[in-house]
Amino acid sequence: MQQLTVNIVNTSNNPLPEYATAGSAGMDLRASLEAPLSLQPLERSLVPTGLFIELPTGFEAQIRPRSGLALKQGITCLNSPGTVDSDYRGELKVILINLSDTVQGIQHGDRIAQMVIAKVERAELIQVEELATSVRGVGGFGHTGIQ
Repeated sequence: MQQLTVNIVNTSNNPLPEYATAGSAGMDLRASLEAPLSLQPLERSLVPTGLFIELPTGFEAQIRPRSGLALKQGITCLNSPGTVDSDYRGELKVILINLSDTVQGIQHGDRIAQMVIAKVERAELIQVEELATSVRGVGGFGHTGIQ
C-alpha cells in the first residue's frame, strides 16, 4: 500500500489520529473539549478536534461517522461525508447530531468520527446537447427494486 505524508498540527492533548488495524480505511478523530458536551435528542453541535492538516494537492480528507457511535448512541455526522479540501488550513471540526431519544454525552478525547484520506480528480465539464445511451438510462432512486 502506498504511504502518503500529511503534515498535521495537534493543539489538543489527544493522540494523533491513527489506523486501528492494518486494514482500516479511516483514522479516528477525537473530541477536543474544555468541558463535556450534552447533546439533546435531535440536537446538533460543531465539535472541535484540535487538529489542522495540510493535504497535498489532489487529495481530500473525508470526515465520516463511526459505526459504533451511531449504533450504540445514535450519534452520527451531518454533511457526511464532509470534505476537507487540500487548501483548507483551519481546524478540523465535526458536525454531530443525536438521533436517539435520550441525551447523549461527549467527553474530551472521545472518538467522534473517522477521517479517510482519498485521491481526487479534477474534471473538465463539456456541455453537449445529449448524452450517450446506457442500459440503465434515466432509472434512478430505487429503480432496481429492493431484493
